[in-house]
This record gives sequence, structure tokens and C-alpha cells, in this order.
Amino acid sequence: MAILQKHGKNSCPDLAGIKENPADNIGPAAAQKKWAESSQNWTRPVLRIWTLVLLLGSCLLYCARVAMPICAANMAERFSWSKRETGMVLGSFFWGYCFTQVLGGYVSDRVGGEKVMLLSAAAWGAMTAFTPILAHLCSQPIVSMTISRFLMGLLQGVHYPSLASLCSQKVVESERGFLMSTVGTGSYLGTLVIGGIGSLMLDLYGWESVFYISGLLSLLWAYCMWKYLLKGEGPIITLESLGSAGTQSKLTRRNWLRLFRQPAVCAVIITHLCCASTFFTLLSWLPTFFKDTFPDAKGWVFNVIPWLVAIPSSLFSGFLSDHLISQGFDTASVRKLMQFFSMGVSSVFTLFLCGTTTFPTAVAFVSATMGLTTFSHCGVSVNVQDLAPSCAGALFGVMNTCGAFTGVIMVYFSGYLIEATGSWASVFGLITVLNLLGLGTFLSFAEARRVDLDLMKGRYHNIHI
Repeated sequence: MAILQKHGKNSCPDLAGIKENPADNIGPAAAQKKWAESSQNWTRPVLRIWTLVLLLGSCLLYCARVAMPICAANMAERFSWSKRETGMVLGSFFWGYCFTQVLGGYVSDRVGGEKVMLLSAAAWGAMTAFTPILAHLCSQPIVSMTISRFLMGLLQGVHYPSLASLCSQKVVESERGFLMSTVGTGSYLGTLVIGGIGSLMLDLYGWESVFYISGLLSLLWAYCMWKYLLKGEGPIITLESLGSAGTQSKLTRRNWLRLFRQPAVCAVIITHLCCASTFFTLLSWLPTFFKDTFPDAKGWVFNVIPWLVAIPSSLFSGFLSDHLISQGFDTASVRKLMQFFSMGVSSVFTLFLCGTTTFPTAVAFVSATMGLTTFSHCGVSVNVQDLAPSCAGALFGVMNTCGAFTGVIMVYFSGYLIEATGSWASVFGLITVLNLLGLGTFLSFAEARRVDLDLMKGRYHNIHI
């Protein structure tokens, strides 16, 4: 593992040279361009407000996303769905989720991540609220719900790439870790909220109420964001705005190929692929593991406690990451340290599950695993913004697409392993191998130096004031 070393506030020598003497590097036009870009960063009070708003948005995103799994059993009974049909409805979300990642990031890099996030939230919020109506009005509910979930995946697929783009454009390097980790806790908080309150509403008012409330709250969040943060500015995305990249660079196909040849870029893609695959597998199969291994255990215990641990763990990782960078430690080394905890130390507790004999021990090991996994928010997830802030949204979209595809494959393959071997140890072993593969790649090749800088210099030379 890389040893933490102290440097100056800016750990990137290329950028440091530009800041010290911009005219000698890329000319006065470029210096004025970089000053304009730096002046667009959020101030500390504005950053706090946006952090809370984005945290709430991610929470509502997962409330809307998990509403269908929460209600699936009741809907299957109401509409006489088989297990295969229920699985088709649930799985259609992930196929839609894969297709808009890159597009969402690409558009966000050009028009602003806040606009893409706002439009998508209004769309998937409305889709969630109208889900019960579609189910009752359509003569074939299985068809309407499958299409609805696919569209939900398409609409929510742009959220995290637009978040990465927004963060790279508005947040300074030393504060990105805490923002990403805090916003990342929204997924765990949303899962807890919809799992607790949603289950209560399901019993008292029926499955329709879960969709109505989560959808309407999402629409309210989008309206408040538009009214008070964007000051009522119309989130209109035109062809003209897509054609002009604003302050962001327009990379040609050749430049994208050069970008993907960078070892550091390949490292973040491979690491994120491994990280997402193992997380999706644990998320999908851990409830079944507890049901099979400890049939008399209380479901709320293993469905709630790991997520309660994950929330403070994610916040702590963000604070620790930004604190180390603000103290002058090398940014790349801090990212590697966070990823070591996320994929290395967590794998130790995953392996401990192979020999677990008691329920409390299993819950403790799973809680430790899920808590440490959240450290990736300050590792590979934010490292893409260090490498290529000019196209962070599109690049994060590529990473998330790869992670989503391999995650679906891993979930299916894990089910095959369980049936073939009759042992959960094979699944936990596979998760550990993937974690170590991703970690080794990240420790060997990850950097925090801007690799898109040379691609942007050519454009700076053509700027005339």
C-alpha cells in the first residue's frame, strides 16, 4: 500500500506549474480561463446547503427505487404474478439503468449536472407516483410494470454521473471526499426509510401508498431545488447548449481513445467494476444467506443494523479523507488508503463469514463489511474527478455502466455457485478475489494528477479574448 506523504496543498505538479506561471505554460488566455473556472466553485456556506440537498435527493432516489422491491410480494399476490414474472419486473430496472449512464454524464459535462439531475428527478418522481395508476389501468399489469421499471432505470441512470460532473465543476479537491461520502449515505438512509416507514404504510394503507408518497416527495424535492437553489431558472437543455461545452472541454473521439489508454483511467474503471460487482452481490444475496443459515433470526435485525453502521462509516471516511488532504498529504495516497479499507480490510470480514456459526457474529461481520465498503466514496468514486474534471460525468458514466453490467452478471453467477456447490463459502471467496483484483489494480496504477490536462491545452491555445 502506498505510504502517505506530505506535499503542498496542490499535489499535482502539472497544475502547480500552471498556477505559478500560467503565461509560460499555456498563455494569458488560458490563465484567464482557469481563473474563471476556479471562481465558479461553491463557497463554504453554499457547499453546505448543496450537500444537504443532494443528500436528501439521494435518499429519495433510493426510496423511489426500492419501492417496487418492498411492494413486489403484495403486487404479485394482487395481480397473480409468478416468481419468474416478479423477477422480470424487478430486473428490468437494472437493464434500463445501464443505458443512460454515459449519456447523462456527457450532457452534464456540457450543460451542468444540476440541470440534468433536476429534469431526471422530476421525471422519475412522476413515474413513481403514477405507477399504481398504470398498474390498475393496463389490462396486462406485468407489461406496464416491466416497462415502467425499465423507464425508471433509464431516468435514474443519469443521477450519479451528473452528481460526479457537478462535484468536479463546483467543489475544490480538498472538499470532494466529504461531499461524495455524505451524499452516498443517502442511499443507505433511503433504504432504511423505505424499509421501515414504507413497510408500515404497506400494512396500513396498501402498496399504492408507498409509490404515491415516495413519488410526490421526490417531485417536491425537485421543485424546491429549482425554486430556491436554481432561483427558478428554466432547466432547458437545447441542442445549442449541447454543442457548446461552456467551460468544459469537448473531447474528440481520438482524445477519448487517448484518455482510455491512460493507466490511471483504466485503473479506476477496473476498480469500480470490481467494487460495484461485489456490492451488488452482497446487497442481493445477504438476506438469503441469513434466511438459509439462521432461519429463526429476526429479519429486521440483519436488514437494518448493517445500514445503520454504514451511515456513520461513510461520513467518517469523508471527513478523514478531506482532513488528510487539507493537512498536505498526497491526494493519490489518500485515495489509495480509502480504497484499501474499502476492498482490502472489508474482504477480511467477508472471509470470516465462511466459518460463522452464530447469528450475532454474522451480523457483526456483515456490518463491518458494509461499513468499510463505504470508504470507496472517498477512493475510486471521487478519483475520477481528480483525473478528468473536464469530463468527469461521462467518465463516471462509463465506470457505472461497466459496474452495473458486471453486477447483474455476478448476481446471477453467485446463484449458480450456491446451487452447484451448496456452500456460501464459494460466493464469499469469489467476492474476496474480485476485491483483491480491483484493489491491486488501484494501488498499482491510480493517480490524482489530471490526465485530461494535455488534451485541454490544445483548446486553450485557440481561445481569443
